[in-house]
Amino acid sequence: MTYCVAIKLNEGLVFCSDSRTNAGPDRVSTYSKLHRFSIHSDRQLMMMTAGNLATSQAVVAQIERDLKEDAEFNLRKASYVSDIADYVGVLSLRAQGKYRTDGPNAGFNAEATFILGGQIKGGETELYMIYPEGNHITASEQYPFLQIGETKYGKPILDRIIRPGTPHETAMRCALVSLDSTMRSNATVGPPIELLFYETDSLSNSSKYCKFEENDPYLVKLRQSWDENIRKAFNELPSLSLVFGGEV
Repeated sequence: MTYCVAIKLNEGLVFCSDSRTNAGPDRVSTYSKLHRFSIHSDRQLMMMTAGNLATSQAVVAQIERDLKEDAEFNLRKASYVSDIADYVGVLSLRAQGKYRTDGPNAGFNAEATFILGGQIKGGETELYMIYPEGNHITASEQYPFLQIGETKYGKPILDRIIRPGTPHETAMRCALVSLDSTMRSNATVGPPIELLFYETDSLSNSSKYCKFEENDPYLVKLRQSWDENIRKAFNELPSLSLVFGGEV
């Protein structure tokens, strides 16, 4: 399992992902799920993946191959990020189709889900989630974030904090807490954690980027501070004596 979250802000786009692909009693595997495609001063595109690793690797490889070989459609030729979302959906379906047979691979789950975000010169920042079926949705004004993978543990803090006008540094910390909460509740989600902020209209690869290992000092401090403050907030909730009219 995995967990990735992307946030669309007035200031730009935030991306945060774990890197764990397998977690068993005797083996833990990791693989970067955050991919960047950069054409300086023209377009910047980020993509995160969840689901079958073979499918997601095949999609990323084909995107890079089409760009290198200047295929009929590639990232450089797209006019809108939504066109690239359609393209990723087609590539995903094609990769999954390799396993839809009656042979040895019958019943094998090759599904993958993607989050694609970025900006093309002259356009706005865009953010899409691409389903295994190839279709896609975008983030809403009320909840301007998208999640893939193990989403339920990290969603409550995003619901309460994230709005389009949220400062990017706040959103980045929120994404880290969201991912840390998920790691605490699900052992199949784990470090390294990748965090990236793309600033609107920068159109360069000089984005703020960090990679955190499990015992990274900042991540440890963030985790401890969150634990302490959430306990403090809980202890300060109104007493049930207000309901029962006396000591509970």
